[in-house]
Amino acid sequence: MRIAVCPGSFDPVTNGHLDIFERASNMYDLLIVAVFHNPNKKPMFTMEERVELLTSSTQHISNIKIDSFSGLLNDYVRQQNTNIIVRGLRALSDFEYEFQRALLIKKVDPVIETVFMMTSSEYSFLSSSGIKELAKFGGKIKGLVPECVEARIKERMKASEY
Repeated sequence: MRIAVCPGSFDPVTNGHLDIFERASNMYDLLIVAVFHNPNKKPMFTMEERVELLTSSTQHISNIKIDSFSGLLNDYVRQQNTNIIVRGLRALSDFEYEFQRALLIKKVDPVIETVFMMTSSEYSFLSSSGIKELAKFGGKIKGLVPECVEARIKERMKASEY
């Protein structure tokens, strides 16, 4: 069975993320989308909420599993009985950052391979931080995130929790 792990903070999940998940799920028997705690970011949603939103947003993908973890990515990947990491890329700046991370993981654990997937051009501008900024200032996010995510962001903004 070919298993791949697609890690990220997914705060929030965007239609660009879904594009990568849908396409990567066609390449592997099981795609594990793993939410990780990034101590360098202030999240809008808790890890549990992100797992819930990802689960709702990916119900149409039959061979996907949503999970969460903290710690080293290479350890998590090994625990999932795989050696494949899938990373989505939007622009050259993403590649430089992800390439360095992939090389570091390769140095620590030479068996692990990182596969880069370019997002579809219609989502190349889309980022979770951009969505949060748009929402914070009352911009329209319809069509940029799954409907369940849009509703949850609007709730969060009304409650002034972010």
